[in-house]
Amino acid sequence: MDNTKDDKYYINIILEDIHKILKYTGNISYEEFIEDDQLIDAILFRLIQISENIKKLSASFKNEYNNISWNDIIGFRNRIVHDYGKTDYTIVYEVILNDIPKLNDVLSSIILS
Repeated sequence: MDNTKDDKYYINIILEDIHKILKYTGNISYEEFIEDDQLIDAILFRLIQISENIKKLSASFKNEYNNISWNDIIGFRNRIVHDYGKTDYTIVYEVILNDIPKLNDVLSSIILS
């Protein structure tokens, strides 16, 4: 087993977190989402983990795939962590619906190439 912690390693970890978010949320409505504290905690944790692993990607990798808004993802993590009690769940829900699937597709295509 290869234990090298390179860009491919971190992309795979990020994809695992993305897949968990997609699995946890499925076809959940916004109303169901905001009523489930455990789900919210799980999703926020996964979003934070995604960002933490993005920080570990090499600068050359992020420059090569500059079509991904790396800094926006990290900035979103900072908002979650530092404004936890004030997190706007409508934004989190929109990220789940729109941004997470797109990030999944892009990172999956990178890892397969």
